[in-house]
Parts: sequence; structure tokens; C-alpha cells
Amino acid sequence: MKKYIAAALMFSCGMAVSSDTGRFFTGNALAQEQKSPAARATPVVVAAAYKDNFVDKVEAIGTLRANESITLTSTVTETVTAVNFTDGQRVQKGDILVEMTSGEEKALLDQQKALTNEASKQLERARGLAKSGAVSSAVLDERQREYTSAKAGLAALQSRLEDYIIVAPFDGVVGLRNLSVGALLQPSSVITTLDDDTVMKLDFSVPSIFLPTLQTGTSIKATAAGFNEEFNGEVAAINSQVDEVTRSVAVRAIIPNPDAKLKPGLLMTVELARNPREAVAISESAIIPEGRKHFVLVLDESQNPPVVEKREVVIGTRRQGDVEITQNIKEGDKVVVQGTMMAKPGAPVTVTAEQKRGETPEQLFKRLREEKSQGGDKKGGDK
Repeated sequence: MKKYIAAALMFSCGMAVSSDTGRFFTGNALAQEQKSPAARATPVVVAAAYKDNFVDKVEAIGTLRANESITLTSTVTETVTAVNFTDGQRVQKGDILVEMTSGEEKALLDQQKALTNEASKQLERARGLAKSGAVSSAVLDERQREYTSAKAGLAALQSRLEDYIIVAPFDGVVGLRNLSVGALLQPSSVITTLDDDTVMKLDFSVPSIFLPTLQTGTSIKATAAGFNEEFNGEVAAINSQVDEVTRSVAVRAIIPNPDAKLKPGLLMTVELARNPREAVAISESAIIPEGRKHFVLVLDESQNPPVVEKREVVIGTRRQGDVEITQNIKEGDKVVVQGTMMAKPGAPVTVTAEQKRGETPEQLFKRLREEKSQGGDKKGGDK
């Protein structure tokens, strides 16, 4: 009997405790539901969309060439009598680089000059006599032909004599010397090279799909192994034909070379900046990828408290730290950059900070700590 009474008492107490506990949890749930929307808002960090300059970058491999470049050779077979340059020397246009044996040609030239002078005198004498009627017009014509023939012979000898000296056709730097005094030069003999390296030509190929936005004057940046610097230039010419095999077009850029650091034949990596434009950009941390689509959470401050709207965007060029947006975002729109995983579309949010343009998360948190520290110091001073 006592066991039954004890069991009844325990059951009554359990029911009482259960009833009180139920009322406790029910009361907590009601309290949570009665909280204001601001109290249930998700903390986020936002950043404003801004406009910036963008370009599409195309990389290619190119080969450097001198602005002007020739291989100096002889047009006659003769012995070298003088070499007037050294390896790697800079020369001016018209400088005599090599002289060859030309004694016989000089003697013939002197002889032809004498014949030309005599023919000129005979022509003048015949003209005077023709005026007085002492000679016929046929004699005058003969003297004219003799003078013209002598003059042509003189020009031919002068031209032949020029073949016995090698002169620089333009300013530049010569290469290695391949001959010595006394050597027999032949038309196939290479004397040296001459390059105008004050300006360099960089030839490279780009896919033909870039032709619509490729134009002369487009800036480029070029680098080469062994050089710890970039060389700037611009597109000077675009080939008139597309290669039928590679479907690429040859492009030539001009790079100034005032210090003569660059040499012809150097292999360079080219970065071509095409299609320059101004576009809207946001921090890349705001992008929410979902399959092939991209979304952002846009802050709607027209409501109180503010809420976020999930909006699909179209991205363009990506850079370190930010990304170009081509559709659905305008300058000044505020997007969530921290808290994208917790914030829900249409749900209220609390903006804890606004990230500045170009500011990294580390810099943002450091700035917030400093502002908080300064605020605490100020309150302490007021006390």
C-alpha cells in the first residue's frame, strides 16, 4: 500500500515539473519571437561599387629586331687595305668602314676626268664657231655627243670607285669584325653587321579574334629572362593578312631603347592591353558563385532595418582584389563583402563596417580596432 502511495506522489511531482518546464521553454520561444527585427539582424560588412579603368590583357611571345639592320658585304673582289672600325663600335651615317685596293680605278678616273675636260673645251669651241658659220651643225652635234659620252664614262668610274669603299648607310652599332687588312674580299664575304638599336621592333602574333579591338597605338609591356624590369612600348603596325594555318595576325610594336639594353633576337613575353574602358567594379569577396552564375547581396537601405537582395550579375575582367561588373550593378550600390554565408535574401542585416576601396580584410579589421581603441581612450579621458 505504501509503495502505491509513493508512486502516486512521484507521478504528481513529475507532472508538476514537466508542466513548469514546458511553460519555461514556451516562454523562451515567445520571447525570441517577440524580439525586434533589429535584434535578429545578421551583422555584415559592406563596400560600395565604384568605377575604374579596365583593359583586356593578351599575352604573347615575340622576337626583338633592330629598327634598321643590315649585313655588310662587298660587291667586288679586291684586297682590303684599311679597316676603320672595331667590334661593337658606334658609327655615323657616311663613315668609311672598309677600304679596298683601288689604285687602278683611281688612275682610270683621273684619265676620264681629263677626257671629259677636253671634250667640254671642244664643245665650247664648236659652239663659238657655229655661231659665225665656220662649222656645220653636224660638227657641233658630234662634239656634244663626245662630251656627253665622256661625262657618262666619268660617272661610271666614280660609281665603280665607290664600290671599293664600304660606308655606313645609317647611324648604328657594328657587330663583330670578320676580316683583317690584306684579306681578299668577295661578294659573298660578310664584313660585319650594322644595327640601329635606338628603337627596337618587337614582332609577335595574336589570335585573330582580337582584331576588332586591336589597333595601332595600343600600349604593351614586355619582359625578358635576365631583366628585372618591364619595357613599355606601343603597337606600331598590324599585318594586313591573317595566317591561314594558325588563324593569327602578326603585330609589330615599337620599344624605345635609349640605354641600348635590348639586343636584336631577344625573346620577350608581351602583355598587350586592349579595349581600354571605364566600368563598374566591386570587391571580389562579394561574388557568390553558383554553378556558372554569379550573385551578390545588395544592401537595401530603404527599409528599416536594412535588408539584402540577392542579385545575379555578369562579371567581366578579374583583377587581384576586385572584379568588373558589366550588368545589374551601378556605381554607389553597396554589396556585402563579409557575412555572405550568414545573410539571407530579404532578411534584415546590421552594417558593422563599410570597407573602403582597395582595403583588404586585414586592413579593415586593423582600422576598426584602432577606431575602437581611440573611442575607448576618449571615453576614459572624459571620465
